[in-house]
Amino acid sequence: MTRHFVRALIAAGLSLLAFASPGAVMAADSPAGGKPPLRVGFSDWPGWTAFEIGIQKGWFKEAGVDVKFDWFEYAPSMEAFAAGKIDAVMMTTGDALVTGAPGPRSVAILVTDYSAGNDMIVAKRGIASVKELKGKKIGLEVGLVEHLMLDKALEKSGLTEADVKIVNVPTNQTAQALSSGSVDAIGAWQPNAGQALKASAGSKAVFTSADVPGLIYDLVCVNPKNLSERRADWVKFVKVWNRIAKFVMDPKNKDEAVKIMAGRAGVPPEEYAQFLPGTHFLTPEEALRRFDKKKQTLDTLLGSGKVADAFNVANKVYKDPQPVATYIDGSLSKEALGLAKEAPAKEALAK
Repeated sequence: MTRHFVRALIAAGLSLLAFASPGAVMAADSPAGGKPPLRVGFSDWPGWTAFEIGIQKGWFKEAGVDVKFDWFEYAPSMEAFAAGKIDAVMMTTGDALVTGAPGPRSVAILVTDYSAGNDMIVAKRGIASVKELKGKKIGLEVGLVEHLMLDKALEKSGLTEADVKIVNVPTNQTAQALSSGSVDAIGAWQPNAGQALKASAGSKAVFTSADVPGLIYDLVCVNPKNLSERRADWVKFVKVWNRIAKFVMDPKNKDEAVKIMAGRAGVPPEEYAQFLPGTHFLTPEEALRRFDKKKQTLDTLLGSGKVADAFNVANKVYKDPQPVATYIDGSLSKEALGLAKEAPAKEALAK
């Protein structure tokens, strides 16, 4: 579930590595009228593997939109987007800002879900709360979303970073760090968090993303130029997602949905099913409300984005604050629901 950005890429100036997709899936037949298919990069997160449902059921073709989905690891998907090899990529709000600060901007046209428990602060045996982390070592990747979540956890408990010692530990090594005793707690997302809980007897999740709903949103972000040129196709894309979301959220479809999503991720369905409760899928109506630009709370992309932006600047992920409002455009979600058509704001399409 490595959907969080690798900070080293920023230090390298988003240097482009080999990013060829190991597998691409056509969602429709060859394009009509000479238009190329929309190229979309996606990776392993339940809110994104769910697109495989629409692919396998032929819903994109049925909607009259030609889409080619490219399957990536998370960081390479953003590299491919930065290189202009794909038209859209799926990433978190904070990572959209990180990617756009030094390089190509993107516009979020769709919010699929928010993390509701899959991101965790896991403490060793004997530590039962965030308050008990005072004076303790916490292993996590500095500057990534678990670091931001830790700050929120400390804030809620009346503590600050000055009250703990943060140790920079790669996320895929956090379980080992906790079990070895080199740290007292770790910050990680699934499946790493679950591995830490299994590897350290008596360990406990003392804080999760369920405690700060809306801190970590998962988005579909599009190249502004392509969005301007292919807006009608992207509206159709959103409509298909709305159909997928309703399918996933219907209890009677759970087994089929999990089987398809797990197949895309290459893991057993029973294992993948464990990650769904920690992913809060949004209904189309709920998703539209998250685009509200009049509110700056965690129940909106703007409010959540500003929190991530302030954190990124404070931790020198990038230097200058980003114009968060220009990274989001809810007009397509509004149109997809059959509401009054709204022309995209100029600032939302700015590069």
